[in-house]
Amino acid sequence: MNSASNRAERRTLLFTAPGTVEVCTEELAPPQGDELLIETVVSAISAGTEMLFFRGQIPPGMAADSSIAGLTDTVSYPLKYGYACVGRICDTASPPARQAETTEADGPIDAAGKEDNRYYFAFHPHESHFCASPQALLPVPQEMAPAQAALLPNAETAVNLVMDGAPLVGERVMVMGLGIVGLLTTALLAQFPLAALIAVDPLAQRRRIAQRLGACQTIDPGGADGAETLQEALVDAGKRRGVDLIYELSGQPSALDAAVSTAGFDSRIVVGSWYGTKPAALQLGGSFHRNRVRLISSQVSTIAPRLRGRWTKARRMESAWQLLAMLPAEELISHRFPLEQAAEAYRLIDSCPEQTLQVILNYSS
Repeated sequence: MNSASNRAERRTLLFTAPGTVEVCTEELAPPQGDELLIETVVSAISAGTEMLFFRGQIPPGMAADSSIAGLTDTVSYPLKYGYACVGRICDTASPPARQAETTEADGPIDAAGKEDNRYYFAFHPHESHFCASPQALLPVPQEMAPAQAALLPNAETAVNLVMDGAPLVGERVMVMGLGIVGLLTTALLAQFPLAALIAVDPLAQRRRIAQRLGACQTIDPGGADGAETLQEALVDAGKRRGVDLIYELSGQPSALDAAVSTAGFDSRIVVGSWYGTKPAALQLGGSFHRNRVRLISSQVSTIAPRLRGRWTKARRMESAWQLLAMLPAEELISHRFPLEQAAEAYRLIDSCPEQTLQVILNYSS
């Protein structure tokens, strides 16, 4: 904030063109109505969806995100993006008129608009300050660090993926792609009484983390014997019946074709990857047709229709918080960059994905 000129300013991240991001300073309008002014502490970069924006791989004519306020416009550069900010309340629109109230997570906000030092999560682009309604803020559990809370969207995605796949007792389940979402999905699936939980990724470090999170077997699909090893993973008691449930979370269209080729009879393939403009060439002329394989599109913006009678996004979010609380967050966060070095952070994710897992931006002034 700029107190010298008595004019509120903020630092904001802009995608100015494919492959280019900049941090600029802009004027910040004051809060309106019941809005709260949030000072961001950390935000998380999505190595999946967000990197499609960075690489210019978003299909033309699509909204940046139809479920997040402020991101409903059609994609065009320059643009703001991001959806994982954690910060503190630092001001309100009308402090004298604001009465004491309590949030769902017991976070009292006093009449001056100052809150008792707790953190809040918001689905919001990377910005040092922003205004939000109380309804748009999710109280972070008191014992949870801000960087861990910034992983909430990934945890919610993992919960949604598992709900859409609906694993059954004794099933053989495979997770293809062990980025942050793949690892969180693996951790959640490990709580089920499965016959096997197989994690697939070319990066050894990610496979080791998957094992610590509960995978009973890990596979390097790009190894010298990758094809043979992958097939061996589908053998149960000497019978080639394939796996019952496959999660394709790698972001690589070729992995979806591999999932189709390894699917068993009446198995399910949950596609959590968003490929953007990358085409997915699938071989559907072989076993796919006769095996009655089901391809399931899973996306976290909505609840599956069959569950809407009892499930809401708030209920699903509660499950995401519970998953996040049990995870070794520090092991999942590979890099932290100051906001001013955001360009370096994006270049690292883009050019050296094997070195990164979850990248966090810090906003300390």
